[in-house]
Amino acid sequence: MPVADPGRARDASPDAELRAERAHLAASRDALRRMREDVLSTETSLGDAVADKVTNEVLRQARAARAEALVDLPDVPLFFGRMDYPPGAVYEAVPGEAPTATRTPDADRVYVGRRHVHDRDGDPMVLDWRAPVSTAFYRATPDTPMGARLRRRYGFSPTAELTAFEDEPLTREASGAGGGSLLAEEIERPRSGPMRDIVATIQPEQDDLVRAPLERSLCVQGAPGTGKTAVGLHRVAYLLYAERERLERRGGVAIVGPNRSFLSYIRNVLPALGEVDVRQTTVADLLGAVPVRRAEPSEAALVKGDARMAEVIRRDLWSRLREPVEPLLVRQGSRRWRLYPDEMAEIVAELRGRGVSYGAGRELLAHRLAHAVLVLMEGAGQVCDDRTHDRVRRDRAVRAAVQQMWPRVEPVRQVLELLTDPDRMAEAADGLLTPDEQAAVMLPGRPRGPGSARWSLSDLALIDETAGLVERPASLGHVVVDEAQDLTPMQCRAIGRRVAGGSVTVLGDLAQGTVPGAVEDWETLLTHLGTPDARLSELVRGYRVPAQIIDFAARLLPRTAPGLARPVAFRQAPGSLTLLPTERADLTGTVLRACRTELAREGSVGLIAADAAVADLHRAAVGDGLPAALLGETEEAMAAARLVCVPASLAKGLEFDAVVVVEPAAVVAAEPRGLHRLYVVLTRAVSRMTVVHAEPLPEPLTG
Repeated sequence: MPVADPGRARDASPDAELRAERAHLAASRDALRRMREDVLSTETSLGDAVADKVTNEVLRQARAARAEALVDLPDVPLFFGRMDYPPGAVYEAVPGEAPTATRTPDADRVYVGRRHVHDRDGDPMVLDWRAPVSTAFYRATPDTPMGARLRRRYGFSPTAELTAFEDEPLTREASGAGGGSLLAEEIERPRSGPMRDIVATIQPEQDDLVRAPLERSLCVQGAPGTGKTAVGLHRVAYLLYAERERLERRGGVAIVGPNRSFLSYIRNVLPALGEVDVRQTTVADLLGAVPVRRAEPSEAALVKGDARMAEVIRRDLWSRLREPVEPLLVRQGSRRWRLYPDEMAEIVAELRGRGVSYGAGRELLAHRLAHAVLVLMEGAGQVCDDRTHDRVRRDRAVRAAVQQMWPRVEPVRQVLELLTDPDRMAEAADGLLTPDEQAAVMLPGRPRGPGSARWSLSDLALIDETAGLVERPASLGHVVVDEAQDLTPMQCRAIGRRVAGGSVTVLGDLAQGTVPGAVEDWETLLTHLGTPDARLSELVRGYRVPAQIIDFAARLLPRTAPGLARPVAFRQAPGSLTLLPTERADLTGTVLRACRTELAREGSVGLIAADAAVADLHRAAVGDGLPAALLGETEEAMAAARLVCVPASLAKGLEFDAVVVVEPAAVVAAEPRGLHRLYVVLTRAVSRMTVVHAEPLPEPLTG
């Protein structure tokens, strides 16, 4: 088979090899369509012989889910690479380890794509990128070829038509002569709308994290543009491929993002990889016992997010226990059995000393009281069994005694009472919070009940802490937490309760931490999550943000995160950064002209400004005839228009081909960690950034 010149992309042309590759793509799409039709046409009902409607419905739902996973996305290439092997070769699943005894599927070539596709005989036409044999596509080098002799990458049009291919020999003789133009083009390709997968461009250091085993918790510190979010999403897809049954038994997988706009931005990545059943949620929705109706002042948020509040909550909850005030009298037939207050107090003390949860302790108390009564009955010669025990445990007098000594707790009301009663707060927070801190955390107004209280996001973690002390929440097999640098210790504890016995992937960048009270180092955060032994990795090589832009933003790092390594850009883009000073009176006009210039080019445009200024800029853009959407008004804003007006507080995690940043000084002045927020804003562009300002730039940027 002819091979393209190393390092040189082939133009779209009618030559035989390009036609053959296009034919294989078309045949693979036909095969995938047939696979889906086979699933849909398969009878799943057990029929009349087994009248089990529940089982039949489960089978039908499983078929529907399988069919959905096999939907062909017409604008997404079905495969993106190929590995060629010598005939009869064996491959290495892990570089540096001995080759496996498994031969390559087609003896001399393997097409690597987003999902497995086979022909009518069951022979693979495309192998899933997560399969062990596909590892070589991402990690093989001329020095470590992993059994392969050549790697091929493909170029596609925006409509997923195969237009070119590029070959990279993997022999020692070819070392240093490898290709790379198609890879660079794919990395730099303009991106409009929601985030796409990076399955065709995963780099070796990213692949090592993506394929980490389920038992291993990971923490990835990643500079802007290093692909940490993509690593987390692709790790989810990989774990579901390799450990689906274990994850389902453990409660499944969830992705926790910073806000709904971010989740809307990433929503298409996993479906494009064939995974359609992954919960994507925010911290507010994950902990959503009550609706969030107000923003917390930074002073209060700082205290409520502090781990000291866990001890305040614990003290207040256990203060609900009461000493028994009168004997317990149980009537069984004509006999009466009596337990005295000191006997019952001893049982309560023993249970509390065992460290049981509040809810479990309440249930155990009923059993222990019933057992004590049965001891009296058996001592009097009565024969007792399990039915006798259950009858005594459910006796009205026993239930009343339990309620008096160990009252039932409703977590929302418990926290409401704590945050509205200064005396109760003073008792629970004695030695933990100062009087000023105690006053800061109290709820505003005089709510008559949980429904009338104006809860904040910080309050959700307090309610969840209380609920976790009463009863452990449902667990998850794996959780990906993105933008984790903004989690408070109390929020970390809440997430950690849901992955007890599971694992986590923590993604973030300490330089982008903007929330008051957020943890300041990964070791502390991982301890609060309950995963102190997680593997900590740092990604510093940025693939999306050009050097000119990232170097400009990195001027803030000595002030915001002096301990972090400076990011290293994958590519240079001369002219990608423009500083545009203007007069205050013409600020809006200059911004609109900059947006119009960017809209004349290819790709998405983000207009980012301090929150208080965005609505006015959006109105001005719409009034000027620009196709602008306002992020936050609708979760679909990223797909609704080429120009998206973004409040600085919602910019985290998003990418645009071009970004117009308005008045950096106003972004800094808007919040206590304004320089951190500005670092986020200045690292959202993947091609061009224009900074428009009437005020002087913040001092770190002028050096």
